[in-house]
Amino acid sequence: MKAKQNVLVIISDQLRRDALGVYGDPNISTPNIDALANSGACFTNACSTYPLCIPFRYSLMTGEYAHTPMIPALGWRMSPSERTLADEFNENDYETAYIGKWHLYGGQINVKGYSAIEENSKPVPRSHQGRWQHWRGFDLRNGPFDTNYYVDDDPTPHKIDGYQTDGLTDLAIDFIENQRDDSKPFCAVLSVEPPHPPFEAPKELEEKWLNRDIELPPNFLKEPEDSHKVTNGTSPVDPNNKQTSPLINQRKLYYAMVENFDANVGRLVRSLKDAGLYDSTYIALIADHGELGGAHNTGNKQYPYEESIGIPMIISGPDISPEQLEAPVCTEDLFPTILGLAGIAPKNNVPGMDLSSCVKSDVKEPERPGVLLEFVWEPRPSMVFFGQIWRGFRSKRYKYTVLGNFENGLKPWQFFDLEKDPYELDNLIEDDDSRIMISKHHEWMKSRMIEVGDDEA
Repeated sequence: MKAKQNVLVIISDQLRRDALGVYGDPNISTPNIDALANSGACFTNACSTYPLCIPFRYSLMTGEYAHTPMIPALGWRMSPSERTLADEFNENDYETAYIGKWHLYGGQINVKGYSAIEENSKPVPRSHQGRWQHWRGFDLRNGPFDTNYYVDDDPTPHKIDGYQTDGLTDLAIDFIENQRDDSKPFCAVLSVEPPHPPFEAPKELEEKWLNRDIELPPNFLKEPEDSHKVTNGTSPVDPNNKQTSPLINQRKLYYAMVENFDANVGRLVRSLKDAGLYDSTYIALIADHGELGGAHNTGNKQYPYEESIGIPMIISGPDISPEQLEAPVCTEDLFPTILGLAGIAPKNNVPGMDLSSCVKSDVKEPERPGVLLEFVWEPRPSMVFFGQIWRGFRSKRYKYTVLGNFENGLKPWQFFDLEKDPYELDNLIEDDDSRIMISKHHEWMKSRMIEVGDDEA
């Protein structure tokens, strides 16, 4: 009988797909991540279904769409009754460990939002840790030089010395080398916040990146010419203000954070090799969403633009041949795929697709036209999409989105030909020559929404 393989999931917060060398970024070298991609399966059109932290993490942990429990953009707490990824591995005699940001224990929010400092100062109760056996986590911090973590059910805060990504990687290496039960296979998750704002990196990397020029994308500071604009919220960028250097410096610091993340991926891989575990461990490197960074004259995430929904998805390990896979995949695919790598079938009937067969066999294309995208609701009046919702459908070549609200429904918003227009500068939603393809994507989107119980269908 074949021995069970280990599974290591690495999550970087707000890491857009095209900010890595393997995905074609002209500014940065990410040799350690590229090495994983070049030795395994690299999904070139992976999408964050609902491009925000909490919805992504809920879907990763449960396999369910975030519209099912109507998860908002912020301020939501996952019920302990949810069946999680850890439950599946625990019941299959794996040792499980969670290290880093959790962000599924958020309290209620008011018009001012809630404080990451406050959340960092209290532990996540054992009952709300998703039943991960080893816990070295916190809910959220957004302060890479000032982070506490908590151990299992101990309420004592443990401060990370130095930079968060370095410290959390140290904890993951310690688990691999010293803490695990070597008579069992393991599933471990390492979840780091950088390059999520604030844009801060170790000093030597900040100095390196602030003192160099970077290439800016064609859509940088370009105001979208959409026929259905988002009318609420304010853009962080004024195209009439020529003092754009702070925004460019943000992009540089973002790269500094990505470079640090890449170095820590390298350290983690070396620890697996030193422990004799590399050849028996699947590594899945993902992100919860991207970062606009001034593209389309805006920042942050939330939007269905590629810089926001586009995430890296790289899987390496035993029996996986080097391959670039172009079929669109989504957040909900991660739960069954991570289990599938270990030969485990989810106990519940989840809506995503197990892609482990795609990365382990000659069957490389999922049998579906594309994936659903969504923004369910925003409770903060000061934020973009307050009072509005959107849905979308991403095929290999095109992306179609509809925008509206709960009262009046959804109306056509965007249609992009990503092959001809990868920076999404030419919205074809009113283009007569695109009518047939728009209609086809609308039907695909509506069909998928009905199939997965989306009330907005």
